[in-house]
Amino acid sequence: MSTHAYEVRVAEDPADREACFAVRKEVFVREQGVPEDLEYDAYDAVAVQVLAVREDGVPLGTGRLLYGEAAAAKVGDDLTVGSLGRLAVAKEARGLGVGIALVRAIEDAARARGLAAVDLHAQTHALGFYERLGYEAYGPEYPEAGIPHRAMRRAL
Repeated sequence: MSTHAYEVRVAEDPADREACFAVRKEVFVREQGVPEDLEYDAYDAVAVQVLAVREDGVPLGTGRLLYGEAAAAKVGDDLTVGSLGRLAVAKEARGLGVGIALVRAIEDAARARGLAAVDLHAQTHALGFYERLGYEAYGPEYPEAGIPHRAMRRAL
């Protein structure tokens, strides 16, 4: 277990955004086998990207928030709901609270934009994680990038 502290922040500069993409590549593309052309999309340019970074500069995790028109198709056209996605924590940082901190930072970003709720598409193995954070599953299980998912929502 790491004894290093970490911070979670909105990825404002190009270096932070690249760190977010590097974590996603490690977790989704390398570990989970998601094709790279599915992992990165046009939403990356408009999303609020959040980054967890260790005090020595090592990126530990990331996630993103879509809102407004960018989120509309993912949240049933309800512009008061944001879409949390691409939540990834590096293998060496799992179990340290990084995922929880990222979710809470994304929720804070959603609140700051006046949103009433956050939706997400959870891999089914992660349902318990999100349920512990107050998310409720709805709808049937479905495949996304070949991985079983369920839609979930939390009112803010």
